[in-house]
Amino acid sequence: MSTTRPPLPGPADDAQVPAFTRSLGLPGLADIHVHFLPERMLTKVWQVFDARGWERAGDWPIHYRTSEAERLATVRALGLRGIPSLTYAHKPGMAAWLNDWCTDFASRVPDAVHSGTFYPEPEAADYVPAALERGARLFKAHVQVGAFEPNDPLLDPVWSVLQDAGTPVVLHAGSGPHGGAHTGPGPVGRLLRRFPRLPLVIAHLGMPEYREFADLAHRYEHVHLDTTMAGTDYVEAHVPLPPDFRPVLRDLGEKVVLGADFPNIPYPYAHQLQALARLDLGEDWLRGVLWRNGARLMGLESG
Repeated sequence: MSTTRPPLPGPADDAQVPAFTRSLGLPGLADIHVHFLPERMLTKVWQVFDARGWERAGDWPIHYRTSEAERLATVRALGLRGIPSLTYAHKPGMAAWLNDWCTDFASRVPDAVHSGTFYPEPEAADYVPAALERGARLFKAHVQVGAFEPNDPLLDPVWSVLQDAGTPVVLHAGSGPHGGAHTGPGPVGRLLRRFPRLPLVIAHLGMPEYREFADLAHRYEHVHLDTTMAGTDYVEAHVPLPPDFRPVLRDLGEKVVLGADFPNIPYPYAHQLQALARLDLGEDWLRGVLWRNGARLMGLESG
């Protein structure tokens, strides 16, 4: 008689998420891709989703369109043990004040993961080290929204200081859902050839260039991939994971990190966990993705 255990079912809804993580013996979730932004900025981001969506207006409904206090209560109820803010600048002159906002967020939210951002501008050489000195331990940059080349010389001092500090950067560089002049694995590959110890976390598994970004994660010791929206019904209808990609994710092991894109998702948070569970890559793989890998990168305690 076979003793193979059936795959662990994912949580049916958000209320079941804490029980799901407890069943895996985890203290909670280490989600590296969570957005808390200044309220006016977040409202504008939601307006962009409303107007553009994935293919047309209205096809990307924001599931957690609530106040900051309600969103904080939601992620705590889900069991997130650290709460990144992950602001991102899309034009010059934004990043410094966003970093100030992130510092304030970290001071008033005790379980925050102090985050920062940057943009290719001369001031970045000063405000990124300043953010690190104030306690930032996670950065976010969005190549498509910011429409910048990761290898812009103005960013060289930024990449250098983050590489030396070992501070992870969640980088949206894939061409999904909307590509740009500088998205795709090419620019990131050139960046890593110049800064091979840079601790990048490629958002959305690099969607839709899954294979190419996985190759970079295999090649460079400090490159990770986050799971944001990957494998969900919503994304599978547009850019599905390759049919033979599961062994790639299994082999990457500790380089795959939980990301969900809360609150800017068109489905309940629990569905991301369902999507990961139905990959059927084993409970230890799930424990790594849901907790160990992200907790290591974000410096979270397990107690």
